[in-house]
Amino acid sequence: MNRYILAAGLVAASAPLPARAQTQHQPALVVLIVVDQMRGDYLDRYAAQWTGGFKRFRETGTFFPHGRQDHASTETAPGHSTILSGREPAHTGIILNNRGVQDPTSPALGVPDPQGSSPRRFQGTTLYDWLVARDPDTRVLSVSRKDRGAIFPVGRGRGSVYWYLGGQFTTSRYYSDTLPPWVTVFNSRLDLNRIAGSTWNLLLPESAYAEPDSFAFENAGSDFTFPHQLPGPDAIAKRITSYPVMDSLTLAFALTGVEKMGLGRRGSPDLLVVSLSTTDAIGHAYGPDSREIHDQLLHVDRWLGQFLDSLGVLAPGGMVAVLTGDHGIVSLPEYAVLVRHQRAGRVGMGSFPKDLEAELEARYHVGFDLSFDNGLLSADVDALRARGVNVDSLAGALAARIQSNPGVAQVFTPATLMQGPDTGAAALWRRLIPSGYGWLAAASVRPGYVWSSGGLSDEHGSGNAEDIEVPIAFFGSGVPVKRVDRPARTVDIGPTLAALLGVKPTEPLDGAVLQEVVRP
Repeated sequence: MNRYILAAGLVAASAPLPARAQTQHQPALVVLIVVDQMRGDYLDRYAAQWTGGFKRFRETGTFFPHGRQDHASTETAPGHSTILSGREPAHTGIILNNRGVQDPTSPALGVPDPQGSSPRRFQGTTLYDWLVARDPDTRVLSVSRKDRGAIFPVGRGRGSVYWYLGGQFTTSRYYSDTLPPWVTVFNSRLDLNRIAGSTWNLLLPESAYAEPDSFAFENAGSDFTFPHQLPGPDAIAKRITSYPVMDSLTLAFALTGVEKMGLGRRGSPDLLVVSLSTTDAIGHAYGPDSREIHDQLLHVDRWLGQFLDSLGVLAPGGMVAVLTGDHGIVSLPEYAVLVRHQRAGRVGMGSFPKDLEAELEARYHVGFDLSFDNGLLSADVDALRARGVNVDSLAGALAARIQSNPGVAQVFTPATLMQGPDTGAAALWRRLIPSGYGWLAAASVRPGYVWSSGGLSDEHGSGNAEDIEVPIAFFGSGVPVKRVDRPARTVDIGPTLAALLGVKPTEPLDGAVLQEVVRP
């Protein structure tokens, strides 16, 4: 059985499966859908044009339009780590993409460039662990284009976790030494050359899009109008990740896995996680106000509708599903200034981190692992102290240098952060940085500004309001239909699902049960 009209014919397909009525008892399948870079306003902004999955989440379940990834450094890795763990990055240990899944001891399987990926840095447990504690036979399938998108919602659990790399779906040796036959067969049937050189055209008539299609600052000034031509055969496997069809392919792979693994066909719930990454790629290139992001979301809506219909047949015992994002994104600064006439800009530190490392290395003849990422200046503070450096004084001096940048709003040191208020930027940084982590300064930018190392791509690591806000929506077995306009947090999703399923978290959580979901 492989009857999914997905992936533009890249895998065998036919008509979508019809949905079956949901049962009111405990669901057989728990589904998490994460749309990478899904801003909180998107579900309402294009509401009149939804016909598929987004319409179902927004109108047939409990919808929180003001969800929050409530921490600084709003990136993919820390964002995904919060969703099913119920804990902030300060407690999951995942605070930056570049200190996330990287693990050379766990190479990927069957690809020419076997990048190492695992959850070894992740601390604590997730919903999957809580389900396994009740029922050791619980199964999980987690799928994404990105390794971190597939890995962190499951935590350290050694389930079926797959991501796209080098033209195929794979996993790493942390999870297995071989790919199961169904994955090998799926990969063997991929024929990306079918779409090589084809075009990405608008899904709806041009009149359905209010956004102009003529801003030369989009996509770094290249290929910024429709239609967009896909790469040729020599590059399609690598660059397909920047086109809508990648999400369709991810969903097709997930459905194949659900069928082959028999998820949702036991007496107790299984867990399915799908993280769709293309919105992030398109948002970085074209920005959240572009015709491209509008059209991308329309594609995802339709594909998600087919996906959920198919799950209704593959898991006939009923399901409960959640939709959210790992972060949002601010407008391209060029768009904000030239179109909205708002104050915005790019904040870059130039060669500051490298110069600082060189200064310290020249003086002490050893490196201190300095790095500056999304406003966080990390360092080996123990090594600094061991050489007699007054770390508090150094941190204060560096904070002053960072503060001199006109796009910077606030800068904290380890000493001043502890004295900061329980709201605003100080609270966001405290929810991000774990106790004992080595750092010297943490800076937040002004509204409308982005951290940037050059170029014209859009960024989302600043912790501004648009970076933080994401939708949170539940639907399925026993979930009431209502809109809840109060804020909710992504760390509330894990505890809420646990309450719906009657399982107990095995450690203290930062999130709380969303009573609007569990008490109709």
